[in-house]
Amino acid sequence: MSHPQWQVISAESVILRGALDRDTVPQLWPVIQSWRASAPQCDVSLADVERIDSAGMVMLIHLIEHAKRQNCHIMLSFVPQQLRTLFQLSNIETMMAQHITHQPE
Repeated sequence: MSHPQWQVISAESVILRGALDRDTVPQLWPVIQSWRASAPQCDVSLADVERIDSAGMVMLIHLIEHAKRQNCHIMLSFVPQQLRTLFQLSNIETMMAQHITHQPE
């Protein structure tokens, strides 16, 4: 199963693209749920994410839990400011800090 917004590059690398919002998450989540982690850590690049809302944030949290059940640690790279703000507003930035790759400014 594939989806244009979810591109598996390798066992250690995935790219998410486009809008991650209440309109796109319902179609995207079954594809992500069918993904099977095969590495101890996987980088999920958000560099090509155009827009994200709370539904997208919740989907990423569920992705982290889905991977954890498969003994894989998810690291999010190129986290957009919009998502960082949602983490702050939801009071989960401390919890999410261990899943964010720190990019050079």
